[in-house]
Amino acid sequence: MKLKGTREASHAESWYEGDPDTLSNQLDNYLKDVPGSIDDNGLPIPGAKVVIAPHAGYSYSGPCAAWAYKCLDLSKAKRVFVLGPSHTYYLRGCALTKFAKYETPFGDLTVDEEVVQKLRDTGKFQDIPTRGDVDEHSLEMHFPYIYKRITQTFASEAEYPTIVPILIGDNNGAEEKEFGKLLAPYLQDPDNAFVVSSDFCHWGTRFSYTAYAPEGKVELLQSLTRKMPTPTNPPIHESIKQVDHLAMDAVASGDHNKFVDNLKHTKNTVCGRHPIGVMMAALEELAKEKPEEGKYRFKFVQYQRSSLVEDVTDSSVSYASAYAIV
Repeated sequence: MKLKGTREASHAESWYEGDPDTLSNQLDNYLKDVPGSIDDNGLPIPGAKVVIAPHAGYSYSGPCAAWAYKCLDLSKAKRVFVLGPSHTYYLRGCALTKFAKYETPFGDLTVDEEVVQKLRDTGKFQDIPTRGDVDEHSLEMHFPYIYKRITQTFASEAEYPTIVPILIGDNNGAEEKEFGKLLAPYLQDPDNAFVVSSDFCHWGTRFSYTAYAPEGKVELLQSLTRKMPTPTNPPIHESIKQVDHLAMDAVASGDHNKFVDNLKHTKNTVCGRHPIGVMMAALEELAKEKPEEGKYRFKFVQYQRSSLVEDVTDSSVSYASAYAIV
C-alpha cells in the first residue's frame, strides 16, 4: 500500500507553540535545564536508543520530556519508531499510519515506507483511520522534540532519520509479548531508535481514578469520594507518587509480567501502559538472547506532576522519563 499525504500538525498553536522560532527556543530551554550528565554518563547516553517520554501539552510535560530526549542517543539512527496509545478510537492490536509524512513547525518528517510495508505484510497490523491519526496527540507531541534532536545530531538533512509511527492498542499481556517479539529484531538493529509515549497516573474524578493508600499501605488501596474527609496520612499527592513509583519500579525491573501484575493490582491509569508493555517485552527478548549488565532495562531519570493533589476535588497527571540501553 502506497503511503500518501502529509499528516498536519493538528495540535500546534494549542498544545505547543506553532511558531518555529518560539518553539525552538522553548525546547532549547527545556533541554538546557537538564544536567549535562546522568548516571555518570555524559548526554546523550551512549547506546540509549529507547526512551519513555510523556505526551501532554509542552507547558505541562515538556520539561519532563526533555530529560528523556537529552538521554536519547540518535548518533546511529536511520529511523525512529514512535509507539503511542490510541486516545481517539478504541484499538485492539496495533495499527500503522497511512500518511507519507508528518508535519512539524520545523519541517516534515518522512515515514519509512519500506519498514511500514514490512510490518503491514506480517498481517498483524491494522491501518490507523485518517481522522484518528490527525486527532491523536500521543504520537504528534514527540515529533517536534525528535526533529529538534535530529538537527542537533546530524549536519545534513540527507542524514535525517525516517519515522515509523505505531499505535499500540488495548492488548493483554500475552498479546503484548507477541508484538514485542515481532519488534525485537528492529530493536536489535543499531539503525533504529524507539520513543515510547506515555503519561503516568491520571488522578481525579474526571479520570474516574481516585485511588488512595491509607498510611501508605498499597494493599489497602481504596477509592476516595467527595463525601469522605480529606486524608492527610499521607497527603493524596504522596499516595499518587507512591502508586506511580510502584509502576515505575515494575517497568525498571525488566520483567514484563511484573508490570502487568502491578497495573492489575493498582489499576493505575498509565495511558501508555500498552506501548510500555510491548517495548518491555521486546527488551526482554533481547535480554534472553544476550544477557548483559546495564542493558535492556529502563532507568527512570525524572518524575513530575501537573499539580500536587490535596483534595479529592483536585486532579493531576503524572509524567516520567526513562531510557534503556540496547
